[in-house]
Amino acid sequence: MICGVSMSVMTLEHSALLELDPEGGFIRFAGQRVLLLDATAMGLLRKYLVENFGLTAGRTVLTQFGFAHGWRMAESLQAEFDWTDVADRMRAGVRIHALEGLYRVELGSEGKLLDEGITVAASYEAEQHLLHFGRADVAICWTICGLLSGYASRVVGEDIYVLEDRCLGKGDPACHFIGRTREGWGDEQAEELNYFEMGRLQESLDISLKRVTDTLKVAEAKLREHRSLLDAVNPGADEPTGLIVRSPAMKRLIDLARRVARVDATILLSGESGVGKERIARLVHEESSRAMGPFVAINCAAITETLLESELFGHARGSFTGASTDRPGLFEAANHGTLLLDEISEISIGMQVKLLRVLQEREVRRVGENRSRKVDVRIIATTNRKLAEDVLEGRFRQDLYYRLKVVELHVPALRDRQEDILPLARLLLEVATERMDGRVRLLSPLVADRLLQHSWPGNVRELENAMERGAALARSSRVELEDLPVEVRKTRPRDVLADDDCRTLGMVEKEHILAVLEVNGGNQTQAARQLEIGTATLYRKLKAYREAAEEAAGTSPHPGAPRSAEHPDEGE
Repeated sequence: MICGVSMSVMTLEHSALLELDPEGGFIRFAGQRVLLLDATAMGLLRKYLVENFGLTAGRTVLTQFGFAHGWRMAESLQAEFDWTDVADRMRAGVRIHALEGLYRVELGSEGKLLDEGITVAASYEAEQHLLHFGRADVAICWTICGLLSGYASRVVGEDIYVLEDRCLGKGDPACHFIGRTREGWGDEQAEELNYFEMGRLQESLDISLKRVTDTLKVAEAKLREHRSLLDAVNPGADEPTGLIVRSPAMKRLIDLARRVARVDATILLSGESGVGKERIARLVHEESSRAMGPFVAINCAAITETLLESELFGHARGSFTGASTDRPGLFEAANHGTLLLDEISEISIGMQVKLLRVLQEREVRRVGENRSRKVDVRIIATTNRKLAEDVLEGRFRQDLYYRLKVVELHVPALRDRQEDILPLARLLLEVATERMDGRVRLLSPLVADRLLQHSWPGNVRELENAMERGAALARSSRVELEDLPVEVRKTRPRDVLADDDCRTLGMVEKEHILAVLEVNGGNQTQAARQLEIGTATLYRKLKAYREAAEEAAGTSPHPGAPRSAEHPDEGE
């Protein structure tokens, strides 16, 4: 032990403070048992606190942790050494914290903390913050501020608050700390002094917990709403993804999307306009480790190049006319989450170069600034064009193309997933009806048949429009043919010879009968005459078509229910 040893503060070295147990297990520094902790591990702790509990809670925890450590160090030094002069003890604390590896301070300047302050270099805390978060806008040596405050408060015998007005973590050449009483700081620094109060810790943790709870409540409400809609249109269906998936093509896509969601790869979503690429992107986000982070989407085709740069990367105040304040971009807004770049093929070559740099360096530079900020964002891009052809024709950079196409997911057109059309139509009708507070719930057999016949050039977006129109115009609880958009209503049976699949004779007969019936305005007698069959035969065939369509649409009557008798059987 070195208790009672008279020693100059200026000659303090590790040899006078450090005691090592030869057998291991105990290390003492200035009389206290200490632990050797990796600085990077402390940086990861900071990262975890900030990301999971928010900046306010993270700063409060680290400040008060430092305060407790500094207070204990002051008590230990008082027991170990015979310094009676307060100035000596203050210099000793600043010196010892440097010996602990927290920072580097110029020898001989230790005694200025409560005067003009001390300037230090090599702050471990600034180093770790830069490593995990990039350059900050405010001073970030929170633990060191707390540590110096706790030490000074114990030595002086009154509350001393050490704050940082210059910091390596925000681009200053060195960190500068200065300690004062609460009265000495005045009202201007009242907000920063709150981080030393236990009440702020509880308050910030409560706020963080409420934020997480509110987020979960919103997500659960959306899931319940979607589940109720799915149950309404298809009772008992198991749709864990929240998507209508019946066709083999969509099942393969969803399986691949869920697999790639587990890794942090950049994704290119291709497919025609309106097929639901953004919904697949949201599925990837929701199934990934970034699900608790933000999902931010931007349509690149809807914004001019100049504005797009500001939207994506942010801007500094005064960087252009109208930039009255600093503004973070969408990359920063999506930090620790997912950024969807919709219609990526529409951006200019110049913008492609800037975007490529962000993907390579994982950092952004706001317009009008000369410093970069680290971002941790997953990129999902969509396109309705064949980007490989754009690359060959010089409209899209090849290096950016391969940066985006780490994994490509192709969303098939609606016409290529026939099994999904009617279930999806019923769901969209239910959604539209709920929004309009209506009572439309069913599709007539003719409507169901026409939906299956239509080629849907506008894909899911066109189907959604058709169901909204049907919900708005239907006179009863069932959508009829007249309620559909004209382009869907006038759809003709597809040419047998133009189809790749071989249909049965019954299917061809059905299409021809329905087409003739429509030409005759629904007049069965006239249609039967043109078809050269009896009206009873035509009626039986139409009845069979209707029952088959009702079964496909999920509207067939319950077993034992009386059948319609709108037309009696007649002989030919």
